[in-house]
Amino acid sequence: MCGIVGYIGPRDAFPVLIKGLKQLEYRGYDSAGVALLNGSLETFRKKGKVADLEAFVEGKSPAGKVGIGHTRWATHGEPNDVNAHPHTSMNGIFSLVHNGIIENYAKLKSDLSEQGYVFKSETDTEVLANLIEYFYRQDEEMTSEDAVQLALSKVVGAYGIAVLCANEKEKIVVARKGSPLAIGLGVNEYFIASDALPIAEYTQQVIYLNDEDIAVLQRAGCTLKNVRNNPVSLTISNLDLEIGALDKGGFEHFMLKEIYEQPLTLEETFRGRLRNDHSEIVLGGLLDVFPKLEQAGRIIIIGCGTSWHAALIGEYLIEEYAQTPVEVEYASEFRYRNPVIGEKDVVILISQSGETADTLAALRLAKEKGATVLGICNVAGSSLARETDAGVYTHAGVEVGVASTKAFTAQVAVLTMIALQLAKRKETIDAETYRMLVKELSETPAKGRLILESNKKIAAIAEKYKEAVNALYLGRGYLFPVALEGALKLKEISYVHAEGYAAGEMKHGPIALIDDNLPVIVVAPQDAYYEKVVSNIQEVKARKGNVIAVVTEGDTGLHEMVNDVIEIPRSHLAVAPLLAVIPLQLLAYHIAVLKGCDVDRPRNLAKSVTVE
Repeated sequence: MCGIVGYIGPRDAFPVLIKGLKQLEYRGYDSAGVALLNGSLETFRKKGKVADLEAFVEGKSPAGKVGIGHTRWATHGEPNDVNAHPHTSMNGIFSLVHNGIIENYAKLKSDLSEQGYVFKSETDTEVLANLIEYFYRQDEEMTSEDAVQLALSKVVGAYGIAVLCANEKEKIVVARKGSPLAIGLGVNEYFIASDALPIAEYTQQVIYLNDEDIAVLQRAGCTLKNVRNNPVSLTISNLDLEIGALDKGGFEHFMLKEIYEQPLTLEETFRGRLRNDHSEIVLGGLLDVFPKLEQAGRIIIIGCGTSWHAALIGEYLIEEYAQTPVEVEYASEFRYRNPVIGEKDVVILISQSGETADTLAALRLAKEKGATVLGICNVAGSSLARETDAGVYTHAGVEVGVASTKAFTAQVAVLTMIALQLAKRKETIDAETYRMLVKELSETPAKGRLILESNKKIAAIAEKYKEAVNALYLGRGYLFPVALEGALKLKEISYVHAEGYAAGEMKHGPIALIDDNLPVIVVAPQDAYYEKVVSNIQEVKARKGNVIAVVTEGDTGLHEMVNDVIEIPRSHLAVAPLLAVIPLQLLAYHIAVLKGCDVDRPRNLAKSVTVE
């Protein structure tokens, strides 16, 4: 969840590190720091955001052509200057940045204390820095990479690390296990980062480290081995990342930009997959595994957070149209029990980053049990993309805002295409319905653009409810997961307690919450559930609740009944989630802005959850 950067080459390292940390700040923003090699190790650390570090360093003239940096999301120890990375070993030989959790740090710390080591911070990272130093000092012939290798052989847990040694001036040692790291290749220079964002400006060639890889970077070249000291071959990949995606493009926040990008990202996700005549869906990444999907006795879809909500919509779609039983699981629960999985099961794992720790653990568990594992992911070269049997990329582009928006709609779009293509192959859908649904799907980008024209109206509605401390979201069928997602967005960025419920469950508990202070957001397009949802609205109004209704354009029946109305274009129920979620995203966004919240970097959250 933290962000790591590093540089070795002819440039001044500090500007490269600071720029990279700003681009990775969505991964963690409790504190930040850099370490530079310039005759000796020089470290600068500061609680707060990268801008606070930059202000702290101003006037100190940090120098060096080799350096590492870190922006932190706290796990061990509260956010402060002392716990900020990089951490330096007791005798000043090593400086280390780390993403992940060292599970056996307490035992290692105790052992090192017996050897005379003294600790300044509460972090597991300082323990690792001192463990590396301990091994390094045991043998005059030992190199920094040897010491790193020995230390990691004693570690239990996850790590992505970059290490500097004061005695080896032109070298960075990096390693990963369960936490992503990439190396960008320049001309006599190398760039290190937790993901591709800080690298893309400088090079399009990158090496993605695999678990237990250790890379040694020097200006003369890069060598790769694993923790068992076996050589590993270098695999160079090409980045596909537009630099323009890294700025706000005139929007006040990345989140608003990314909400507005959804029509375009849907078009990109459909490009080459939906035939122009609506006759066919082509998912090239699944061609070889569709026979297994067709024969599957059960499909299990696994995700976390927003991806789990997308999975729920996928469950509705696949069961209705492909007539295949589907189960949806939280990755964090699935991995810690002993699920019954067989070789005929297909497991679909969803992750925006492709590096979500719980999702990757669930993937490996499913593979061990013999299931076919498929991925839905936004990042080429990610662990999920590399470890699954097959998959589909979402083409949502870079998503910087911590609260996911366009990644969600892209995931739902992919699941919809999978459901319809599977249904066609199984012949559980007739040709006319199939063509109609493909056409409906292809029209969602244009309809999404129409919804965005209501932004000012939604902002005005947000003004009325900015002081609310609780909110209830209701939906039925395909739109129940949309209600869950709307509630999550409000919680994430405005810190308002919000709950999403299946509308039919309101009488089984949530109705007790309703009073004249509670906004109730009801997703109520004209569909098969419409009359039932209208009844739910009447029950809320009878108890003086304030209702915001998301309705089909032209539906005047609810205008007199509810407090506020947001219209969306008419669409088939199967694609309605792609449209109905947009006003909920905008509503959450505007409430958060009105409350003065940091929309792109909400407190306590990080974009990519790469630790447990």
